[in-house]
Amino acid sequence: MNSELSSQQVKDIGEQGLLERLQRFCPPEIIGDDAAVLETAPEQSLVVTTDVLVDGVHFSNLTTSPEDAGWRAAAANLSDLAAMGASPLGITVGLGLPGEVRVSWVERLYQGMTQCLQKYNTSIVGGDVVRSPVTTLAITAFGQVNPNQIIRRSAAVVGDAIVVTGVHGASKAGLELLLHPQLGQNLKDAERTALIHAHQRPQPRLDVLPILWKILNSQSKIQNLKSKIPVAGMDSSDGLADAIIQICRASGVGAVLEHRQISIPVAFDHWLTQEQALAYALYGGEDFELVLCLTQELASALVQHLGQGAAIVGNITSGSIVILHDEQKKFPDQVLSLSQGFQHFNS
Repeated sequence: MNSELSSQQVKDIGEQGLLERLQRFCPPEIIGDDAAVLETAPEQSLVVTTDVLVDGVHFSNLTTSPEDAGWRAAAANLSDLAAMGASPLGITVGLGLPGEVRVSWVERLYQGMTQCLQKYNTSIVGGDVVRSPVTTLAITAFGQVNPNQIIRRSAAVVGDAIVVTGVHGASKAGLELLLHPQLGQNLKDAERTALIHAHQRPQPRLDVLPILWKILNSQSKIQNLKSKIPVAGMDSSDGLADAIIQICRASGVGAVLEHRQISIPVAFDHWLTQEQALAYALYGGEDFELVLCLTQELASALVQHLGQGAAIVGNITSGSIVILHDEQKKFPDQVLSLSQGFQHFNS
């Protein structure tokens, strides 16, 4: 890309000029009409999710390249589909831009989205572009799922094990290292790079679903998933504590988490205190792992198949509170609440 093109601003080419550029990232046989038509398989339910990202709130040029911002935006929506048990079909992108934004920045944003989507055979199938005083990215993702395979927050029952599909706190740690490069002096280069990568290029856990369906078919009484699956869950994009609390609220239950079972990056051992590491894991957010509640037998089988940080971190109980417990008695029991994590509009 020559210097003249790279310095070109959105206002120089206008809405239609920008749309013409961005259409290159979409399948030509799908775009061009007033709406996209996506074919779904018979006996499938359509799953739709929308996520809005705002410059200075969800991404920043200080910590995130345009490609990484695009990747993270796409990953957030794919993670929501995975949390529902759905396979992605496509996304639409609503883009609000100041006229002074460089066209090359927008194209790089779309390149990042495309790089993430290509891993899951998913495309950008449309969208809209408007003028805005602040850069805003609104993505709607479409997926499909067998009605009996839908994972809902409201399906947890007393006695269920709580499974996380990977470590928590890595994205928060990566962000802190980007904002404050002087931190983590004891980290190895590979550890620092891995934590930063966890923040800039999170992986939606769509890979968990086929493993989960296989285990359900082989180890439960469900045959060919003709009955509703005995699994509750959501993703941990707003933090591990948030996910568990939200599931418990929707299901009318409580939970006890075991302090030692919370899965955190090994790199934390020689960088953060135990209190800091736990805070990153519980409230850091944007790890995009799945938090699933299922029977002890199924949970053990799933953790064994997943490996790599997957763990049973607690159990569903009667009542309505979520307690963090330490069997070794080093830390007092703690009641977890949503107010301890990030919430939009909090002062």
